[in-house]
Amino acid sequence: MTDKPHLDEEALAELRDVMEDEFEVLIQTYLADSRDRIRALREGLKAEDSDAFARTAHSFKGSCINIGAPRLGDLCLKAEVAGKESRLEDAPDLLDEIDREFEQVIKRLDGLLVR
Repeated sequence: MTDKPHLDEEALAELRDVMEDEFEVLIQTYLADSRDRIRALREGLKAEDSDAFARTAHSFKGSCINIGAPRLGDLCLKAEVAGKESRLEDAPDLLDEIDREFEQVIKRLDGLLVR
């Protein structure tokens, strides 16, 4: 798929430095928002709404890049392009890939959180 890492450790270290005590809140918010966005992608696909699918994928891509999840961001870009080009027939496979990558991101981010 891509040679990008699941997580950009450098970006996350910078976020941790900037956010300090709020870093865990940021991660938890990202994870909750991501689940909502994946649900919205599925709803856009079910409704055959290419525009909504593309907008949601675009928004999700931005949050992935900001949090330091470049591989997931790339998949969201592919989903965004599929939506913009009204190629929703590509969406089910992309959503499966997004789900799998999101699980990898969850595991890795969970390892960064203080318990």
